[in-house]
Amino acid sequence: MNAMLETRNLSKSFGLKRSTFARAASAVGLAKDNQKKVHAVDNVSLSVKPGEVLGLVGESGCGKSTFGRMVAGILPPTNGSITFEGKNATRASVENHLNVQMVFQNPYASLNPRLRVDQLISEAAQYHGILKPADAPQFVASLLQQVGLDPSYANRYPHQFSGGQRQRIAIARALSLNPKFVVCDEAVSALDVSVQAQILNLFMDLRESKGLTYLFISHNLAVVEYIADRVAIMYLGRIVEITDTKTIFKSANHPYTQALIADAPRLDAKVAEHRPIQGELPSPLNPPAGCPFHPRCQNATSRCKEERPALKEIAPMHFSACHLND
Repeated sequence: MNAMLETRNLSKSFGLKRSTFARAASAVGLAKDNQKKVHAVDNVSLSVKPGEVLGLVGESGCGKSTFGRMVAGILPPTNGSITFEGKNATRASVENHLNVQMVFQNPYASLNPRLRVDQLISEAAQYHGILKPADAPQFVASLLQQVGLDPSYANRYPHQFSGGQRQRIAIARALSLNPKFVVCDEAVSALDVSVQAQILNLFMDLRESKGLTYLFISHNLAVVEYIADRVAIMYLGRIVEITDTKTIFKSANHPYTQALIADAPRLDAKVAEHRPIQGELPSPLNPPAGCPFHPRCQNATSRCKEERPALKEIAPMHFSACHLND
C-alpha cells in the first residue's frame, strides 16, 4: 500500500540567539559567523500508511514535537522533503493545511481564552470557505457530539471546562477541516489517567468512523502500546528503531529501546530492581561522536564511539541502528 505521508532525510536546525552587536559584526565581516546550531531533527525518513497509527516515542528534548510540527506545516524544515499522497508537501500550503491537522499537548494553552467554543471550532472552516456562517451552529453541534460533548456547551469559554473537555474541544477543532491526517503531540499527557483512557478511546472511534491516520507522539509507552500499529523510537533527533508494536514490546533490538521498555511500569511485571538508563541525555549542541547513545550504553564498543550506525533492516519490516547487529 502506498504511503499517505512520507518524509525523506527530514532535518531541522535552530541557531542560538545572538546579541544585536554580534549579528551586526558578523554582517559587516568584523567577526566570523560561527554560530552554534541545535540539530533538533536529523535526517529522519518515515512513512505512514492510510488508516495507520504510527507512534513516535522518545525522551523529552529528542525532537519528537519538532518533527510533528514540520509534518503539520507549522515549522519549515531545514533540509529534506515531505510527501503527502504522492505530492510534495515540504512547503506549507492551503491544501496541506486542510489535509493535516494537529492536536497539541496542553489543552489549557492551545485554545484562545477570548473565543467561545463555537468560534474556536468554526473559525477555520469559515475562513477557508468550507462553512457558511448560517450553517455554523449546526456544524459546531455535530462536531461537539462526535467528540462526546453536549452541543449546549457551544456558547461557553475554555476556562469553563476541565482538561479532558478542553482536549475534546481541541480535537473537534482539528476535525472541523475534515483532515485525512492528524498529528497528536502528547495529546493525553497533561490529563488524568482516567481521562486519558476516554480520549484514547475517542481517537480510536474517530479513526474507525472517519478513516483517520495518526502520527501519535508520546513518551508514555503504555499509551503507545494501546493505540499504535507501528512504533518509531527517536533518540537525539534520529530514529534508532522502528517496527510493529507487538514486535517492539516483545523483542526490542536497540539498547535504548530495551532500556525504555524495561523501565516502563507494568501490572504483570515481577518484583525487580529499578535500573534507570545511565547518564543524561547529551546536549544537542554538542552531540557525542559515533553512536549518540554510546555514552549511556552498557554494550558500547570502541566502534560505537567512532562510527555512527545506519538504520538497517534486521528482520522483515524491523529496522534498527546498532552496530551490535553486525
